[in-house]
Amino acid sequence: MDQTTLELAAYLVDKLRQTPRESRLIVGLAGSPAAGKSSFCHRLMKNINAALKTTNDASATETDTAILVGLDGWHLTRAQLSAFPDAKLAHERRGIHWTFDGKGYVEFVKALRLPLSSPATPSEITAITAPAFSHALKDPTPDAVSVYPHHRLVLIEGLYTFLSIKPWSEASALLDERWFLHVDETEACRRLVKRHVETGICSNEEEARLRAEGNDLPNGRFVVENMLRPTRFIESVEDDGLANELL
Repeated sequence: MDQTTLELAAYLVDKLRQTPRESRLIVGLAGSPAAGKSSFCHRLMKNINAALKTTNDASATETDTAILVGLDGWHLTRAQLSAFPDAKLAHERRGIHWTFDGKGYVEFVKALRLPLSSPATPSEITAITAPAFSHALKDPTPDAVSVYPHHRLVLIEGLYTFLSIKPWSEASALLDERWFLHVDETEACRRLVKRHVETGICSNEEEARLRAEGNDLPNGRFVVENMLRPTRFIESVEDDGLANELL
């Protein structure tokens, strides 16, 4: 998908040039489970920042760059899931939209949307922070990502970046672009089974298939049925570069 990410990077860099200096360009990328969202976004970011490096004003003290923020940082912690009325169900369904801090995500996007020169963002406040998900801890890490004023292009990746239901819809409406990375459900299931076994989430293919069919794929259907209309559909194509990280 190298050519696709190159073309989309050029499109975003051109759109950023047309964005007022006091504003950010905010892109949400959602997609079916195992569509390859994470790998796709990392390739896209590499191409965006390479293009920005050649177009930035060499005399500027802080040049424009892009930053990637993963929605997984807004997972509720295992302790929070354990406090649910049905803790067993909450842990089993971890990854569904109600096991995320949707309100926290909304506040993050609202902060990004504030004008960079606004009195509401005084000079001593130099960064907006976001959590990140630690696979080692199996929990989010607060304030792990810092978005500075020179990060004028922010790409947010995850299943629920532009849901049409509250509270998510408040953030969804603030995105400049809503991109959906699609993969056929049969192919998604194959990728999920392979990934769950290889990463040790499941001990065998049968267990992995049950997990995919019972949680991952239904979450993907929910997204399709409840997202704001994407501004762009992108077809996921598996290739050597995506083979090892189809998230």
